[in-house]
Amino acid sequence: MPVQSKTKKSTASNQQEKKTKIDFDKKILFATSEAVPFIKTGGLADVAGSLPKALVDGGVDCRVILPLYMDIKQELRDKMTYVGNLYVNLSWRYQYCGLFKAEIDGVTYYFVDNEYYFKRSGLYGYFDDGERFAFFARAVIECIRLMDGFAPDIIHCNDWQTALVPVFLDVFYRGDDLYKNIKTVFTIHNIEFQGRYSGFMSGDVLGLPAWAREYVDFDGDVNYMKGGIERANKVTTVSQTYAQEILNSYFGYGMNNILVNRQFKLSGIINGIDVKSNDPKTDKYAYTNYDLKSFELKSENKTAFQKDLGLPVDKNIPMIGMVGRLTHQKGLDLLSPVITRILDMGVQLVILGTGDYKYEEMLRSCQSRYPGNLRALITFSGELASKIYCASDMFLMPSKFEPCGLSQMIAMRYGSLPIVRETGGLKDTVIPYDYTTGKGTGFTFYSYNAYDMLNAVERAVGMYRDYKQDWQKIVNNAMTQDFSWKNIALRYVNLYKEL
Repeated sequence: MPVQSKTKKSTASNQQEKKTKIDFDKKILFATSEAVPFIKTGGLADVAGSLPKALVDGGVDCRVILPLYMDIKQELRDKMTYVGNLYVNLSWRYQYCGLFKAEIDGVTYYFVDNEYYFKRSGLYGYFDDGERFAFFARAVIECIRLMDGFAPDIIHCNDWQTALVPVFLDVFYRGDDLYKNIKTVFTIHNIEFQGRYSGFMSGDVLGLPAWAREYVDFDGDVNYMKGGIERANKVTTVSQTYAQEILNSYFGYGMNNILVNRQFKLSGIINGIDVKSNDPKTDKYAYTNYDLKSFELKSENKTAFQKDLGLPVDKNIPMIGMVGRLTHQKGLDLLSPVITRILDMGVQLVILGTGDYKYEEMLRSCQSRYPGNLRALITFSGELASKIYCASDMFLMPSKFEPCGLSQMIAMRYGSLPIVRETGGLKDTVIPYDYTTGKGTGFTFYSYNAYDMLNAVERAVGMYRDYKQDWQKIVNNAMTQDFSWKNIALRYVNLYKEL
């Protein structure tokens, strides 16, 4: 597909955002299995790249530690320097652990080196993932000994891959002066993935004494996430609504009863987005850059994208975008039975993503029957994602569950109004439009029902066509929302202060 971006430079947008000093003098070690710009498979990497940066910009000493994967690009490896090495006990194992570090944009990143565990293609999906990330969790703690005098006051752990850090810290290290006062935070980014393995691993891999195995025992298995929930001083998740949803069985994936008993330390903090890289005024993939003051230029993106996609070129045709995995979680079960009803409205629907074969085939079949209305781009491309945000008038996210979601926030920043189900972070970030007050940032529906979703789409398309003044009000509301990490970092600092 041809790329014809003409970027209009903006001095104001390129200026360094004013940094606000954060009143917090404690040291944070952010433990994660992935982080931008080094390695990414999902939203965790974006958080691990953005939250520590926002904290550091505010003057907080926050550093990040992750595995040294084989897939980290050589130009990034070239920025790393060797710190030292030691050996890590993992039950009867005695494993080498090297430590490297690099500084990017003021943030210090540490990398745990063990080629047996991490010199492999990809990050996850191996038969010994349980052992690999148990080693990493133990290595996070041990490597503090090598960190040039950096002794964290708080270790912030993320998802099951680092959930054992609070467990190991309490069981093996509290008698050591270096570790006795360290507090822990455990953030659940997606409760569906828990790190659940055979019960024999408590002793053979984790090396836990009999009295401590209850921390990770779950129906006879070992459950890493349960251990993190049990032993961390604070447990967070990535939106306020999701923090409440996971207390019931529909969303909790078996963890709900444990979380109900730990509500006193559970809270939800919405993720932010990188407002510099997600900016229609500077986006290098935009056909024509624009902002709220020059919003009329957005239609130039639509007509150029229509031409590239081979769709009828008409700026007045409503365009609905979708970007994400084609799975049941993302609401494809709702889209399937009513997609032809949506296309019969005369809209253009552009969907980008890969996923379950049945959904990919459904979209290909519909595209063959509606060649002037549907484009199914069965791939993933950051460039195409940007073009969809720039060109679309509406952005559809009918998720079954959505712990946080970033796409709806990015879409609003680009003036593409979200149509979302009221769940998780979607509910917390998208305000349904109220005709009487003129407040709201998008269109919502509550029930996980295809026809409720269809009704929301009909409302959005109807307003776009018939109520231009109201439409522009929502665009103004959406594009002026502040989803920057600077504000989110302050909320995390308040959480840290409670410790």
